[in-house]
Amino acid sequence: MILNRILETLQTGDVKQIAKLIGQALDSGMTPEKVLSQGLIAGMDVVGQKFQTGEIYIPHMLLAARAMHAALGILKPLLAESGNAPAGRVVLGTVQGDHHDIGKNLVSTMLEGKGFEVIDVGIDALPEKFVAAVDETVQIVAMSALLSTTAPFMGKTIEALERAGVRKHVRIMAGGGAVTQAFADSIGADAYGADAAAAALLAMALVSHAKESR
Repeated sequence: MILNRILETLQTGDVKQIAKLIGQALDSGMTPEKVLSQGLIAGMDVVGQKFQTGEIYIPHMLLAARAMHAALGILKPLLAESGNAPAGRVVLGTVQGDHHDIGKNLVSTMLEGKGFEVIDVGIDALPEKFVAAVDETVQIVAMSALLSTTAPFMGKTIEALERAGVRKHVRIMAGGGAVTQAFADSIGADAYGADAAAAALLAMALVSHAKESR
C-alpha cells in the first residue's frame, strides 16, 4: 500500500522518493489529509519512538526531518486550500545568545508533522522577538537552549511575556541540552521536552487540555 511506502521512505530520508510517492498518492485520488495523517504523521511517530528507545540517533532524525520538510512543502498549499485548521499554533525559537538550531529544527518538523503551524523566530531570539510573535491565535511558546549560559534567557523570556500581558494565554515549553525538568519548573515553564519527539507529544497534550478546560 502506498501509505506504507510513504511511512517507510520517510524513515530513510529519501527526499526524491518521498516526493514521488506523495505525487502518486495524490494522483490516485487520495486526499492530502489522509497522506499527512496516515503516511507522514504515522512515519514521524515511528521515527520519534525509535529515537526515544535508542534504535536511531540524531543523524537519522535529521534525514527523516529533511524528507518530512520536503513532503510538507508539497502538501501545505493543498491543505490550505481545503480550509483545514491547524492542530494549533506554536511560537518556536532558540533563546538569546544561543546560535544552535538543530534541536529547534527537529522540534519544528515534529510539530508540523503533528499538524501544528510553527512560527519560527530563529536562533539568538531576544525575549521581545518571542513576545512580538504571540497573538490571540497562538497556544504555545516553545524555547530551546543548548548552553547553560543561555538557558537563563528562557526565564527572561517568560518574564517578558508576563510584562506584555500574554503569558496567561499561552503554555510555555522548554527544552534543549541545557534544560532539565527541575530547571523548567524553576523558571515557571508549563512543560519540559526531553527531545523533539517528546516535545511534539507534549504540545498535543497541552492543546488538548486547553480545549477541554474551555
